[in-house]
Amino acid sequence: RVRLVNGAGRCAGRVEIYYEGTWGTVCDDSWDLSDATVVCRQLGCGVAMEAPGSAHSGKGSGKIWLDEVNCSGGEAALWDCPAEAWGQHDCRHKEDAGVVCSEFTALRLEKSDGCSGHLQVFYNGTWGSVCSNSVTPDTMSLVCKELGCGDEGFLETDLPYGRISGSTWLDRVQCGKMNSSFWQCPSASWKLQSCDDQREETHITCSGAVEVRLEAGGGRCAGRVEVKHQGQWGTVCDIGWDMKDTAVVCKQLGCGSALEAPQDGRFGPGSGQIWLSGLECQGTETALSECEHDDWSKDYCSHARDAGVVCSGFVQLVGGDSPCSGRVEIRDGDQWRTVCDSHFGLEAADVICKELQCGTVLSIPGAAHFGEGRVRLVNRAGRCAGRVEIYYKGTWGTVCDNSWDLSDATVVCRQLGCGVAVEVTGSAHYGEGSGQIWLDEVNCSGGEAALWDCPAGAWGQHDCMHKEDAGVVCSEFTALRLENSDGCSGRLQVFYNGTWGSVCSNSMTPDTMSLVCKELGCGDEGFLEADLPYGRISGPTWLDRVQCGKMNSSFWQCPSAPWKLQSCDYQQDETRIICSGSPSCPSDTGGSAFSRDGEDSCCGRRGQVLRQSGGLAPRLLGDGVR
Repeated sequence: RVRLVNGAGRCAGRVEIYYEGTWGTVCDDSWDLSDATVVCRQLGCGVAMEAPGSAHSGKGSGKIWLDEVNCSGGEAALWDCPAEAWGQHDCRHKEDAGVVCSEFTALRLEKSDGCSGHLQVFYNGTWGSVCSNSVTPDTMSLVCKELGCGDEGFLETDLPYGRISGSTWLDRVQCGKMNSSFWQCPSASWKLQSCDDQREETHITCSGAVEVRLEAGGGRCAGRVEVKHQGQWGTVCDIGWDMKDTAVVCKQLGCGSALEAPQDGRFGPGSGQIWLSGLECQGTETALSECEHDDWSKDYCSHARDAGVVCSGFVQLVGGDSPCSGRVEIRDGDQWRTVCDSHFGLEAADVICKELQCGTVLSIPGAAHFGEGRVRLVNRAGRCAGRVEIYYKGTWGTVCDNSWDLSDATVVCRQLGCGVAVEVTGSAHYGEGSGQIWLDEVNCSGGEAALWDCPAGAWGQHDCMHKEDAGVVCSEFTALRLENSDGCSGRLQVFYNGTWGSVCSNSMTPDTMSLVCKELGCGDEGFLEADLPYGRISGPTWLDRVQCGKMNSSFWQCPSAPWKLQSCDYQQDETRIICSGSPSCPSDTGGSAFSRDGEDSCCGRRGQVLRQSGGLAPRLLGDGVR
């Protein structure tokens, strides 16, 4: 079975598949309109209008069943398309795939609070207006109820004269007492341009509509809380203000989860009325107006105690060694903003770790430990390699590869604390970016402190396209792999100092191999191959005596001998692993590829039974151990 969830209708949302008794998601790697078309046809939802990725309809949970789906568009079902084996992937739920089909219909009031504004329906792939001709009180009541905005609504009539700029779909909607849903109500035929003038549009304010905004926080997802009542904006008193109240505000504004519940006028004193105090939200409400509170404008507070909010928005970690470490950045509209460390604590950090599915908090370094937010490398497995992007005038943009060379790349690597440049790439080697191309014809000497100190064309002036985006590989880029083609078996290698090198098997623990397999998305257990040929190692080796334990949550945290060249000499000393998720290690024992005693386990070879201890973010420890 297949379904679309979290999209306000059965024909749009996150793609989920029912397999082996449980619902799971699909990774957005290679996800496109051909794949989405198969899903829409399968559900009887018409054709695909959009194929969003990056968990556009929210992150799922549990299994990720399919990855690298590559449909032609003519298949009868999604599982008929070429793809990786069931359950094999290198993804996380922040990469869950979605679909919007042509038969998707939805309802909204388009102001930011979602409970007042221009009534629109989504139909045939487009949001369009609803005309106010014959609109009944029951119609407005149903709209408000379906949107969770109270039981009643009234029609706004003081609207400007002018032509409607977008589509209109519906006219003469006449809901009655017997209708239980807006979609059951009689109306004129659905058609394009069923009304012409803005004054004829349906604008509704619901009884549950209390507009909320955040002020003086530098963006719409952080700041002083203000609510609109009786046509005037006012503040909220911080008496009783807590994370549950903050969570409701963040949800109402579409700003993710609550990170902080600032009090004592952190974002400065407001002015005018103090509308709300004594709020007692449970955290499950969809709007602040649904929470219990004292009477409006009950005045026993001052603006020095105005409540504030910091929401997660869409959060990412930038400048770290993995997706689970780095500088906190929050998306505010089309912009990414950093978070000040002055009031950032464990509770906020724990929310971020959970949102990113990165386990629990290990540390909260401040003072721009991961660098100031101006330059980053993206679309690679670590912070020290990828496509070069610069944050300028409130938005991220790329760099054109015209004249791009090692001197330019060296400045980027130094700026990020990533050592020296070992490779320079062009032609969108790490994928095409989007939005602005900020710099072209960069011509660094290599000694500059920052990329924008180098001679270049004026900001935003170029003759390039994103297929010419520049990239960098720095010497401090570290990564992990098993070098067989399946990615889940073979020689264990680390990328360090610009080179892939081996890891010796001396002192290798079961927990070490469990961590390797887990971090590579290759199952929970691993098997150490012992039947290896004798001979010298042809390439470099970097690590010896890696001894991960139960307390280590990542391979990069494990103690080892110092990193150095030629730490072991012979192939028999190399670490070669087959993970439980490898196709070369099939299971015929009810789900485990290993025998209890390790004898004749995994494809008939002798080895060890290894146990999982989890995996988290790579980070640097003392004495050069990664």
